[in-house]
Amino acid sequence: MKSNRNLSRGEGRRLGNVALIAFMLGSLLLLSLVRAKFSPIGKTEEAMKAEEQQEMRKDSIKVVDTAVNDETAASAEEEEEATQPNPTDNSGSNGGDVSSTALAATDNHLRPSSKPVCYESSRRSDTCEAAGDVRVQGRAQTIHIAPLEQEWKVKPYCRKHDAFALSHVKEWSLRPLLSGGVPPPACTINSSATAFVLSTGGFTGNLFHDYTDVLIPAFITARRYAGEVQFLVSSFKSWWTSKYLQIFQQLSRHEVIDIDGDEEIRCYPNVVVGPTFHKELGVDASKTAPPGTSMSDFRAMLRGAFGLERAAATPSGDRWDIRRRPRLLIISRRSSRRFLNERAMVDMAMSLGFDVRVGDPDVSTDVSKFARLVNSADVMVGVHGDGLTNMVFLPAGAVLIQVVPYGGLEWLARGTFREPSADMEIHYLEYMIQLDETSLSEEYSRDDPVLKDPGAIHKQGWNALKTVYLDKQNVKPHLGRLKNTFMEALKLLPHGQSNK
Repeated sequence: MKSNRNLSRGEGRRLGNVALIAFMLGSLLLLSLVRAKFSPIGKTEEAMKAEEQQEMRKDSIKVVDTAVNDETAASAEEEEEATQPNPTDNSGSNGGDVSSTALAATDNHLRPSSKPVCYESSRRSDTCEAAGDVRVQGRAQTIHIAPLEQEWKVKPYCRKHDAFALSHVKEWSLRPLLSGGVPPPACTINSSATAFVLSTGGFTGNLFHDYTDVLIPAFITARRYAGEVQFLVSSFKSWWTSKYLQIFQQLSRHEVIDIDGDEEIRCYPNVVVGPTFHKELGVDASKTAPPGTSMSDFRAMLRGAFGLERAAATPSGDRWDIRRRPRLLIISRRSSRRFLNERAMVDMAMSLGFDVRVGDPDVSTDVSKFARLVNSADVMVGVHGDGLTNMVFLPAGAVLIQVVPYGGLEWLARGTFREPSADMEIHYLEYMIQLDETSLSEEYSRDDPVLKDPGAIHKQGWNALKTVYLDKQNVKPHLGRLKNTFMEALKLLPHGQSNK
């Protein structure tokens, strides 16, 4: 009996211990559930799934500033979705310019903070912004910053998925001011302006890329500083910078610096590395600082830079003054995509009452002089190519006629010049080259895929398309069809509208 009583007492103690352990485990489980629900760093199952999906997205934003709270991160994810490339976008493969990108505020402009932040400002550009002790060592393409906990690398050019373009753009490093125990370089020049590092490598020298990849993004980025910004130009081309110096002088009160060859250690309170891209030849006013800055503001800045007189294509009185006939400017080309009947086009346009001019811009063309010629025009016509970029100088209400070469290039014409025309307040017309108007019809048989099935050539990639339809083609518009287009342009001009 004694033995049985002792056994029962031992079993009771064991049962009590089990109950105590079960109670403690239950308490821990309950505390974990409460923490997961209410703690700011806890993650619900739904949040974890969202993160997994975000990691799987090809162009996802990788958050690197751990000080950003969850609410801001959610807003940034929504912004990233809004800036995803269109499925028809023809960007190349990733150029590998930035290993990771950080959170972008919805207006693409983060407020100055004590920490530098690199972020994806659009699908075409990455930007770094920093405030604090900023020391620029140009010859080493290095910016020393305090405070900074990690190194960043960026190529400051707006074509980040194009490996070929980026192969001509130098990479810049943002490093902690005290790195590896090495003393920071001492300042030799101090400035109160914001430093702005950008590159003129890539595709500069082509007029379209000059504006789309550099000048318009520079305007978007620098305008908010109201002149208190200094351009530090990497991959510096003296001829290129001189060509557009008047534009830089509209945006900055400071000297433009060839930063790669600079021996100084330049110190600033703020730095921006890499301009912000919005869209081809355009500005998205909803993403600008100051808010509402638009392509109209960019064009007004150009008029100030080059002394252009006409803001709008307005005639004298209700009708065109006999001394001021509507002017038509033909953009001529020297190599491919030439007008084979240019002289006949001039005669036909004159018969309609146009004052006709022919312009032949190239790399060496004086920008101010040619800008004044374009600004004097009411209608500008040219074959698809970088020369049509001069539309930025046309007065509001003018007409742009893009002659689209044969070969299924409507999508290319649309993205480069048709869509930008609306924000410039320019009327847009299109003339599509037909089979009997292209020089390709003399080089290929009617059964050749080049003529019969352009889509098959497109499938071979950009180089094949460009070689055949852009580099080897000249055009001869049918004068009767082109006359109808010119007459339509006349009706769109202010004098044509007033006489309806």
